[in-house]
Amino acid sequence: MTHYELAISAVGVQKRFGAVVAAADIDLNVPAGQRVSLIGSNGAGKTTFVNMLTGYIRPDAGQILLHGDSILGLPPRAIARMGIARSFQVPQLFKDLSVTDNLLVAIAAQSGEQSPWRPAGSRAAQERAEALLERFELAAHARRRVGELPGGLRKLLDIAMALTRHPKVLLLDEPTSGVAADEKFPLMETVMRALSHEAATVLFVEHDMDIVARYAQRVVAFYSGRIIADGHVEEVLSDADVQRHVTGRKTQGAPHA
Repeated sequence: MTHYELAISAVGVQKRFGAVVAAADIDLNVPAGQRVSLIGSNGAGKTTFVNMLTGYIRPDAGQILLHGDSILGLPPRAIARMGIARSFQVPQLFKDLSVTDNLLVAIAAQSGEQSPWRPAGSRAAQERAEALLERFELAAHARRRVGELPGGLRKLLDIAMALTRHPKVLLLDEPTSGVAADEKFPLMETVMRALSHEAATVLFVEHDMDIVARYAQRVVAFYSGRIIADGHVEEVLSDADVQRHVTGRKTQGAPHA
């Protein structure tokens, strides 16, 4: 596979925090357009890996390429401009603004139009915001203050804001965390329908194995800073080491890390 067919290529990536090995010779190639779930217990290394992809942490060794171009050592803003976007476990939103205004701020920021002297509200920006509201089923909440929204709607808005950059790679950090159990599947259905309009490669960190089983094309399991399994969903979730260190059980029903 040639480098331009790979969205992400990590080779020999290492990271230590004192005596703690957070990443030990991580090798991972993700083809463009693939939907990959990163799983592992807390402290397994998956979030450290995501932080290295986005520039919040610099590896001690190794190389990370985005569509063949090195992003090693670049600051988060530069990496975002190159095409990596991220939503967070705790949504990063302006709670006193409306849903639409949050999107308009994100659109203005990514286009370089944000200015203290003029509002972020060009016609093109308004149309882009309206399109995202429709895709993420948020149109009915457009004028609501974000602080009033339940957790699931905040998650949808955070992901919609990440898409304002038309990213090549979208990283979702625990998209169903903090969402009521009966809302998890509807939320993910909405997200996946919305993402079907994008060409972005998607990596999502997730602890709910039901969500992983339904929405991932590939699963990468982390343990103690290492990748212990990487492959098709059924193959990884039935792996003995994954069952021992990640899912904690030997059934494929609804295990949780």
